[in-house]
Formats: sequence, C-alpha cells, structure tokens
Amino acid sequence: MENKLKIFNSLTGEKEVFVPLHEGNVGMYVCGPTVYSNVHLGNVRTFMSFDFIYRTLRFLGYKVRYVRNITDAGHLTDDGDVNNDRFVKQSRLEKLEPMEIVQKYTVDFHKVLELFNMLPPTIEPTATGHILEQIQLTEKLLADGFAYESNGSVYFDVLEYNRRGLNYGELSRRNIEELFANTRDLDGQGEKRNPQDFALWKKASPAHIMRWASPWGDGFPGWHLECTVMSTKYLGEQFDIHGGGMDLKFPHHECEIAQGKAGHGQSPVRYWMHANMLTMNGQRMSKSTGNYILPMQLVSGDNSFFEKPFPPAVIRFCFMQAHYRSVLDISNEAMLAAEKGYNRLMEALKAVNTLTTDLEHPTGFSAAIDELKEKCYAALLDDFNAPMLIAHLFEAVKWIFAVKNGEDKFCISDLETLRSLMNSFVGEVLGLQDVASQEASGDTLDGVLQLLIRMRMEARANKDWALSDKIRDELLALGIQLKDGKDGTTYSLS
Repeated sequence: MENKLKIFNSLTGEKEVFVPLHEGNVGMYVCGPTVYSNVHLGNVRTFMSFDFIYRTLRFLGYKVRYVRNITDAGHLTDDGDVNNDRFVKQSRLEKLEPMEIVQKYTVDFHKVLELFNMLPPTIEPTATGHILEQIQLTEKLLADGFAYESNGSVYFDVLEYNRRGLNYGELSRRNIEELFANTRDLDGQGEKRNPQDFALWKKASPAHIMRWASPWGDGFPGWHLECTVMSTKYLGEQFDIHGGGMDLKFPHHECEIAQGKAGHGQSPVRYWMHANMLTMNGQRMSKSTGNYILPMQLVSGDNSFFEKPFPPAVIRFCFMQAHYRSVLDISNEAMLAAEKGYNRLMEALKAVNTLTTDLEHPTGFSAAIDELKEKCYAALLDDFNAPMLIAHLFEAVKWIFAVKNGEDKFCISDLETLRSLMNSFVGEVLGLQDVASQEASGDTLDGVLQLLIRMRMEARANKDWALSDKIRDELLALGIQLKDGKDGTTYSLS
C-alpha cells in the first residue's frame, strides 16, 4: 500500500501528494459563516466535509491547527445600497442591534455544528476582532501600488496586479480580458478604475451602523480582506490547506490569492480544497423557489419534504456517503436508505463491542481483517474518500453479523483488531455517534436537571433564597434557563 496522502488541489486541478510546510504539522483555514441568519443545510455539508478532513488528518498522526473564521462585519451587496447590508437589513427586521444579530446567529451556528458532532476549530477568529490588521494590510497594498483610494474607499487594482506578471483568475481559470469585457460596474458606483477591482475598505455612509475609523475615514473592511488577514496571522504568510464551498472559488478565494501574492510576495496556499454543493430532490436549494430546508427542520421533521424527522447522526451518515467533491442530493428516499444503513452499522458496532471468544488460534478472518485495514487507510489517503471507507466498513459488518449469528468465529486477536478498527473509523474518523447512546445521554441530563429543580423547590420552601438563586444562576451560566410557572418549573437549553 502506498502510504502517502493525496489531495485534489483546486489550483492545479490534480491530485497531489500532500507535503506539509512543516513535517508532521498542518495549517488549515476554512471560510466560516457570515452570521446574519441561521446556518443553512448547504453550509452544514461544507463544514461537515472539513470536519471529516480535520478528523482524518489528526487520525493519520498530523498535528493540525484548524482556523475557521466568523464573518461578523457588515458587507454591502453588489448594488452598494446600505439598506442591503445583510447585518443592517436583518437588524432592522428583528429590531436588534447588529452585534445582537451577530451573537444570536453565532450561537445558532455553534449549536447546529455541535448537534452534528463536529469538532471545534483550534482558533475561531472574528472579522471585527482584526480591523487593525486589515487596515495595515490595506496600507501596505496602497504603498506598493496594488491598490488606490477613491472617495474614501480603497480598491485592489486587478489590472496593475496582472501588469506585474501575476495572474488574477488562476484558481477559477478565468481569462482577465473576458472578465473585464463581461462585467458591469455595480459595486463601486463609478469609484473603481476597472470593473473587476474589488474593495479592500469601503467608506461608510451616514446611515451605515457598523463602521470603524481608518486613515481614509470611517468605513468597514472588504469581505475578501478579512480571510487573508486572519489566515496569515494564525498560519503564516504561506500555509498548507485552505478550504471552503465551491461557490467561494470566485471571486472570494481568487481575491485572497491576489491579496496574498501582492501583500506577502508569495502564493498564500499550497493546497486549495473545495466542497461541492448540496441539492434536494435533484434541484438546487433556494428560498426563492421554496426548495429549501434548515438543518433543524430536517432534524425535527417540521417540513413538507420528508415524511419523518431524522436524527443528526443519520443525517451525518447520509452526508458522509458522498465524496466531498461530489454533488450531494438529499431526498426522502435517500434519507430513509441512509437510516437503514446507519442502523445496521450501529448494530454491528454494538455487536463487535460485546462479542466474546475464547478461540486463540488464527482463523480465515485474520488475513482478511489486515487487508480491510489497509483498504480503509487507502480510502482516507485517496483524497479523503469517505464513501469508499464506508463501503469497506460494511464488509466488516457482514463478518460481524455472521459471527454474531453463530455462522463463523473470530479468534481473540481478530476480535480485538476488528473492534479497534471499527471504533476508530466509525467514531473517531467518520464522527458517527450511536443515536441510542445520545438519547440515553439526554435522559441522564434531564434526570440531573429534574433533581436540581426539586432541590431548588425545597430551598425555596425553606426560604433559602441564596441556594435557590445559586442553582438558577449557575444553570443559566451553563446555558440552561429555568422558568417558573403556575404548573411548576421547566427548563430550556439556550
């Protein structure tokens, strides 16, 4: 078996042997959410893909610094109208301050990802926490002639970038002349020299709420700039892996490359990785067409597309059955099939963890299990091939049920090896949890909370207000809110 990890590099369009900048260490940056609304299912697919990649890298023995940002600064849409700034628009709709919107949907984002058993990143920086660094990079690009100021805004000069022998369009394979010919000037309202120039810093109008002082007046940073600043601050001016959804390849990631080359004199990323899109019933998910569902609606069953609710672990298993570079289509039939497959895998995992044997001499399984282990590793090393890994694991599922049903036998070493293999690949790498154990954990939590509620009621009956308040306040600090009503005390998880 060739034990070298290969990654499909979007920049070259080829699978390449992965050679990290620093042996044994990986720096990985993934574009995070813009937190002005609930995270949607397509986002979940992207973040789950990179969660699997993160898990795999760690499983293969790499020490990974995983950086995923939070975009919490307002950005105008292409028409430049402040009323279409996503944060400002949502704050008006919900009658909340923009930073309240940020907090609300950042919490929602974390809850959803935790629900699907995604590991947190090593570092999760915010755009608003790095305004100074964004101003500094803008000043450098201005000083080096890669940018220009116009009416209080600063734009990156794409034409100048190309004049110096650099190549704007290299990631998306777009021709610069075609880009100039086919683009209308919407963003700059006449401020830009060229249609493809993009904003590094935008002047804030008097109505714009999210604004910061800069050498060019009050304004806010460009969307592309924040990722360049945060990725290079925490991973270095060049790092190993940059990931995101396919929709970010142009212009966002293209602009990141340009900013990195112009600002730091080198291409910032060695391996660009892009997760493909999620469709539903064979069509693109879109609010405008009504073909749209939020993650929690799929989990709760509160939707008209699926006949029943599906546990997060089943949804994760369904998503893992498609390679991250392939389009994933979900439907009622696909989810039902995934549920059956997931249940069978969990039954096999439970069985292999409870089987016993006193057979010491090797059986015909010994060589087969060694071969299976090699095939599972080979799937991971071949550009993180989750569906192939799952297919190999189901070979083991057949053996486990054959032994469980008394049709065959494992020896002691076979059972130990297979048990370790199944637990590692199913739980540690694929991140799949047993729904039954999750429900049991939920029952345990409920039991503990009911006990604390009874203790608080007794404290109140004894007029021990200090203990009563202590229980309430400490639970609130943990995100558990108690509500006293005429029918007793209930709790909610915030």
